[in-house]
Formats: sequence, structure tokens, C-alpha cells
Amino acid sequence: MEKPVALVAAEVAADTKPSLYPAQYAARMAGRSKRRLSQVFGMTNFGVNLTTLAPGASSALRHAHTLQDEFIYIVSGNPILHTDDGKHQMAPGMCAGFQAGTGNAHRLLNDSDADVTYLEIGDRSAGDEAVYPDDDMKAVQVDGVWLFLHKDGSAIE
Repeated sequence: MEKPVALVAAEVAADTKPSLYPAQYAARMAGRSKRRLSQVFGMTNFGVNLTTLAPGASSALRHAHTLQDEFIYIVSGNPILHTDDGKHQMAPGMCAGFQAGTGNAHRLLNDSDADVTYLEIGDRSAGDEAVYPDDDMKAVQVDGVWLFLHKDGSAIE
């Protein structure tokens, strides 16, 4: 399949799977839709997603990566950025970055009555891990695949 040179981001098909999280956590991602833009171009060093949150939806469980830097840019809507520092109102044109290894857990919440659209950009550092301070879960990347475990290292059933 030939890769495009350019395209309209909103026309990229949205993921059909709501989340990589185990089922009991994935259900909490209802109302989130991701268009994996970098994947369309065959990019492997970093990912770019155009993500939409319906009213009441969350971008992710609040998390922090050990090796992966993340960056978000608000395209439309007014989400709440929830970090270890508290909750911050965001607006179109605002951005935020999350440096790997700082432990500052983050997520976006859409508590408005309109959709929120944002770009999320992250590198794909091998061997990355993620911690979830509000949930009994951690993620470990092994050979490019995310494994989700309880914080004590036991398997999530």
C-alpha cells in the first residue's frame, strides 16, 4: 500500500478498539476516539494522534512514563488537564509537555458539553514503563508490546 504525501487529518479512520488497557480499565475510555496520524505515514520513531474526547470522556488513566516524552496541543474545546500539580483549564492553542522520568502523572478530562480535539505526540522509547498513581496498575513495554500488571507485579485477570 502506498503511503500518502499529505492528507486531511480528520479523514483518517478512527481506531476501532477503544484502548489497550485491560477490559476493566478500557471501559473508562468510553467517548475517546483516536486517529493515528503517524501510522498512516509509516512513522516508527514517534507517534502523533488526533484525539477527540466526547463530553464526559477522559484521554487516559492518569499516568507518567519513565522513558517516553509526551506533548499535547489543544485544537478545539476546553478540557481540564489533571496533573500531580492539580487541575488546569485548557483552551484552543494551549499546549503541555510531559518530560519522561519526572513522575508527573497526567490526563485530560472533558467536563464540558462540547467535543475536545487535541494532538498528542510521544516518542516510542524501547523499554518504557508507565505508572498509574490512581489505579492498581502499571505498564511495562516488552518487545514493543505493552503488558499491564498490578502494582505488585501480578497479572491483571
